[in-house]
Amino acid sequence: MASLAEFARVHTRLETPQIDHLQRLVASWGLLADLCFADLLLFVATDQPIGQVDDPGGDLVVLGQVRPLTNQTLYRSDWVGTVVPASERPLVARSLELGEIIEGEVTNQVLKERVRALCIPVRWKGQTIAVVNREAAPSVRHPGELERTYIEVFNRFARMIASGEFPFRSEDGLSEEAPRVGDGVILLDGSGRVEYSSPNAISALHRVGVHANTEGMRLGEIGLQETAVRTAFATALPDTEEIERGPQVTVLMRCIPLLEHGGVTGAVVLLRDISELRRRDRLLLSKDATIREIHHRVKNNLQTISSLLRLQGRRLSSPEAKAAVEESVRRIRSIALVHEILSHEAGDDVPFIEIARPLVRMVEEGLLSPEHPVDIKITGDAGKLPATIATPLSVVLNELLQNVVDHAYPDEVEGDGGHVLLELDNDGAELRVRVTDDGAGLPDGFALDTSTGLGLSIVRTLVTTELDGTIELVAGPGDGDRPGTTVDVRVPLGPVVEVVEVGPAEERPDASRPSDAEGR
Repeated sequence: MASLAEFARVHTRLETPQIDHLQRLVASWGLLADLCFADLLLFVATDQPIGQVDDPGGDLVVLGQVRPLTNQTLYRSDWVGTVVPASERPLVARSLELGEIIEGEVTNQVLKERVRALCIPVRWKGQTIAVVNREAAPSVRHPGELERTYIEVFNRFARMIASGEFPFRSEDGLSEEAPRVGDGVILLDGSGRVEYSSPNAISALHRVGVHANTEGMRLGEIGLQETAVRTAFATALPDTEEIERGPQVTVLMRCIPLLEHGGVTGAVVLLRDISELRRRDRLLLSKDATIREIHHRVKNNLQTISSLLRLQGRRLSSPEAKAAVEESVRRIRSIALVHEILSHEAGDDVPFIEIARPLVRMVEEGLLSPEHPVDIKITGDAGKLPATIATPLSVVLNELLQNVVDHAYPDEVEGDGGHVLLELDNDGAELRVRVTDDGAGLPDGFALDTSTGLGLSIVRTLVTTELDGTIELVAGPGDGDRPGTTVDVRVPLGPVVEVVEVGPAEERPDASRPSDAEGR
């Protein structure tokens, strides 16, 4: 589904700063929908301008929609991106034309019923760029204190929208943990004293050990931290802080100032008990630390095995036996590299380039000499890989580089030495590792399937069995005495998902797709 910015650029004349203002509004207006117990729609004039008040020609496009968590929704379908004639929304067109808050009762053309509508002009630097339309079914029930308080707070926010004071220009980003109206609301007056506390807010206060009557009191006087309140009143911007009572209780407090003519006239404090979330966070951190410690110990154990093998190798007199032990040490060290990276990284994925570079250095330090110079270069990036792929792939790469040094350049290399290019590529569906050298090339009649060398046997088994990939050895780009060889390894990373473009719905809004607000 297209974003607000994309719809705005297609259908309207809004500029980037104006679109940014609307995006900030949509990012924070879940609070407003909850306070007014109603759906909110954001209307903007299309490229065709709205006509005179008495003849509201032109079209309107819906750039945003939000449903309340505190009441039922009027709209089960998604209206975002819908273009409607201004004549079907006369109150919206009038509010957009006059730049005033307009309230009335109209017949909704889609729902075929009477609804109460409140149209709020969205002001940006003195210009009316959009209208927020609140729509709700008429209620015959007498509202209680909570509903009356919430509606009054919503009306104060509505006036802030109409004057350009909301959304806040430099508001801190809302996280998924940000409290909503249903979590608990405390209304403060201009002096920071409590005017009203919702039942859920009182329950949240009880969780942090506050059982006193809050009405007429400052939060600091009842034993709460009020850093967020003082900051919000001083800066006229929202602020958030966490209140902790021991390791088991954590309540998130968010203070949103209410403004009038640039001055703070009160604030809305939202409280949310996030004790369970923090407990899970601590468990995840503990689990992550444990996993990293395990990887660290595995790496240390592998290094110990390498040291023992090296000690054993020094006591051997047979050159073939020494070479075999040294190869085993390099294989173990290649696996240890993966666990070393995992011991520092959060999660089970590792940047493979951080494994490839040490592997190249290990080969250069262990196998190359001034009489046997080979330049190994790395290009591309394999991205982050899960340990199940990175571990066998590190062994494969170690074997390929060692095989190049041992067999592509078996004798002293003349001139400027040998050149090896290691290419890494990851397109999300397939990982490709290509090693190209300018050495002696493949022997006549060579076939990978019938090769008896231990190194290539390990590579073939790991690629085809562990990684479910393919490996191919072909002649390189050179000629003459140094034709070279190219080894091409391909590893699938997951199924390729075909993206099917769906055209616009023929009918709106019944044929439209669900919105993010549906779950609210």
